[in-house]
Amino acid sequence: MIRFLTSAIASLFLLLPAAYAQLETGPLKIVSGDTIHEFTVELANDPEEVQMGLMNREEMAPDAGMIFDFGAPREANMWMKNTLIPLDMLFLDTDGTVLAIARNAVPGSLRRINPGVPVKGVLELNGGRAAELGIEPGDVVEHEIFGNLGE
Repeated sequence: MIRFLTSAIASLFLLLPAAYAQLETGPLKIVSGDTIHEFTVELANDPEEVQMGLMNREEMAPDAGMIFDFGAPREANMWMKNTLIPLDMLFLDTDGTVLAIARNAVPGSLRRINPGVPVKGVLELNGGRAAELGIEPGDVVEHEIFGNLGE
């Protein structure tokens, strides 16, 4: 029995990186005034991907992120459980408009992060990146989930 459990746990850890590799990646732009910031993001759009998010990641490239597509707008209750790096969370309307930003969410925190309004999606970037780039509510995220990429 112990041998089986050890094997099962080892298999789980071997499959964990594969789960990340299976996420679809693509371009994303943030239009902030006259400036366009370009990123390559992973897309989380099924329940398992949304639940896993950026958990257990030790680092993320400065021009990377993850976008969560909820489909129809809904309450977003995000948290940082098992997340090892600080994140900025941009809460997005159906047209990609940034409604609110939770800046430098604390790694490992179980505190619920919610903008108080339904959102279509959430974009997670490295903590501090939104401030560094001057990204504010009212800016627009261009991505395929909004149908506005390349406009």
